[in-house]
Amino acid sequence: MITLAKDCLVFRLSNGETVPFSADMISIELTGESARWFDPELASHAAKAVFHYFKRELRRQCVTAEEFASAMEKVLRGFKPGGTEGCPGPNRHHVIESDLSRLASEAGHGGELVFFPSLRNQLRQHLQNRPQVLRFCGLRACVKTIAGARRWTPRCRDLEDQIVEFLRECVGAETGHSELALVVE
Repeated sequence: MITLAKDCLVFRLSNGETVPFSADMISIELTGESARWFDPELASHAAKAVFHYFKRELRRQCVTAEEFASAMEKVLRGFKPGGTEGCPGPNRHHVIESDLSRLASEAGHGGELVFFPSLRNQLRQHLQNRPQVLRFCGLRACVKTIAGARRWTPRCRDLEDQIVEFLRECVGAETGHSELALVVE
């Protein structure tokens, strides 16, 4: 038996076939009305978040394509302009963005010791504005800067997981798990 890669999830298709996918291998194609409402990049990030939910939160090794699609629909419905009704409207989501790579650069030689407290402070400042979506971009560049790495290494992967987990824990502690969408890319 071949061992499944650590970052893969087995998808059970409706025809009974099973296929392993990593989060990066999943592609979402939007058609019809949904293609007008969603940016393909948003759909890609949503798919990665749903993948993470099944893999890390539920600790599942296998998921049906129907379960994944249903979870994706729920996530995208939350981002749909105009709410969950069938008609499009203005985007009512208050989004605040932050650049993790900039924070890592500002941390300088202090590395993680300076980065994590700075990240928590910035997160608290953003939460004062009561956003519905809090988006942190530049994660990969941030990790490589802090780790002092030119190439992606196992240490980078561990640090990436630490940063994402830190953000999730901080948001949970600061908001009490309110209706806030956290996007880390």
